[in-house]
Amino acid sequence: MAAGGVLAGVGSIDLTDYELWRHGVPHDLLTRLRREAPVWRHPATSGTERIGGSFWLLSRHDDVQAASRDHVRLRSLEGPSLAGDPGQEGMRIVAIDPPQHTRLRRLISAGFTPRMTAALEDRARTWAVQIIEAALERGTVNFVQEVAYQLPMHMIADIVGIPESDRSWLFERAKVLLQATDPRSPLTPEERREAGIEMFVYADELAAEKRRSPTSDVWTTLTTAEIEQEDGSRTGLSELELDLFFMVLVFAGSETTRSAIAGGLLALLEHPDQLARLRSDPGVLATAPDEIIRWTSPVTYFKRTATEDLEIRGQEIEAGERVVLCYASANRDEDVFTDPFRFDIARRPNPQVSFGGGGVHYCLGANLAKREVRVLFEELVARVADIELVGTPGYSVQGIENPITVALEDLPVRLTPR
Repeated sequence: MAAGGVLAGVGSIDLTDYELWRHGVPHDLLTRLRREAPVWRHPATSGTERIGGSFWLLSRHDDVQAASRDHVRLRSLEGPSLAGDPGQEGMRIVAIDPPQHTRLRRLISAGFTPRMTAALEDRARTWAVQIIEAALERGTVNFVQEVAYQLPMHMIADIVGIPESDRSWLFERAKVLLQATDPRSPLTPEERREAGIEMFVYADELAAEKRRSPTSDVWTTLTTAEIEQEDGSRTGLSELELDLFFMVLVFAGSETTRSAIAGGLLALLEHPDQLARLRSDPGVLATAPDEIIRWTSPVTYFKRTATEDLEIRGQEIEAGERVVLCYASANRDEDVFTDPFRFDIARRPNPQVSFGGGGVHYCLGANLAKREVRVLFEELVARVADIELVGTPGYSVQGIENPITVALEDLPVRLTPR
């Protein structure tokens, strides 16, 4: 074995190459890593220089799941992105560990009561029907932008209480933040920075408005939520914590669910037997969302930082080194999933790790995301008689510095109503 855990045959892999992701996740390379170097130190390249140096990558399901649950030896403080997030360490819920994380999670959970969650499913169905009917009127649509993006966008906006008149503008800012990192994008770094500032200012102004004029939405609840701490004192979300959670919610709740829905439709079109089964057997909708999420893995990875020297599968990882938990690879692990490259909407069991693999950072919105996926496809098969792919799918590549890394951007389809 070569130094650093780089084996002959995989040492030339460069996951920082944007073009490697141009047509989706490079599963062939991740499969090689699982088999030949499941704990792999990325070689130094011009790309690793761009993102602060080399890093370790865990590609097997068991390792990814164990690391996800080990917040003591693998901390989240520096954030989930390989690019880092200067100035926000220890402030966002995805970049903080217990006991601080416990406080934030308890406060944020105050807005997501069972009653609110049930109401959100009703809203999801209302939006799904409206979105699909509008797409049917147009006939030929970019499914990513005109259907898949619309549902999570409106759901997040309903949760936060964003006026409908502001929604397109706000989520366009989120789109700029993601797509500007693609070398093929015409967007500039300046436009990206401006979009980030505009979103942050909007979040701050929205919270202030909710405090002045409370409504029944989740965001109003979060602006006033308080919990009792161990010392008996009471604490609430600071303005900065609320603003940063707004940013997390917009991306985690909209971009990832959009990718799951869009990628799910593409998978169904590429596996027509599964689409036929979805139409003929409504009961399969109980398992379909997990398989769609496993297949698409809308978050490619999260990064952690070793707090002490570790040994995983014989590889020595030093304190301070960065460790990537590759969910996209873990979700195709041959040791865990029978025939993992078969798309099977009835798959049981399905221990997909797309929501973080468990532990304290398990996604707060996991249940809502699965409900949105289920409701959207439920209404789609009920209202659409035929779905025809009429163009080549296209991807936006954020690069390995972003946990999303790659996402479907264009999926041209023709919809025929029942």
